[in-house]
Amino acid sequence: QVQLVESGGGLVQPGGSLRLSCAVSGSIFSINMMAWYHQPPGKERKMVAAITNGGNTNYRDSVKGRFTISRNNAKDTLYLEMNNLQPEDTAVYYCNAWVGQLGVGGVDYWGKGTLVNVSS
Repeated sequence: QVQLVESGGGLVQPGGSLRLSCAVSGSIFSINMMAWYHQPPGKERKMVAAITNGGNTNYRDSVKGRFTISRNNAKDTLYLEMNNLQPEDTAVYYCNAWVGQLGVGGVDYWGKGTLVNVSS
């Protein structure tokens, strides 16, 4: 089992910055990949950024150059550094962990989310 708890959300002005954190506990080293998703009001959840155990990262086009995903060396914290935030970034942000075997299958774990509100 994996437990995920997000923090760091809040109200920020357009053009501002924010860093989200996700505290990871449980079977940490069973995790193969982690990601941040967001869900704007009334819209479906979308992946924003992902990072593999090997350190490879992928980003949604709309956040490339503005957001950075990372994990600490102990692998118990996932971060999302967000710069030049825009109103369209307003959403609930969710921490995600995937536990599985490539080519076989796996299980997704989710935090409860943290709200980011970009508004003047």
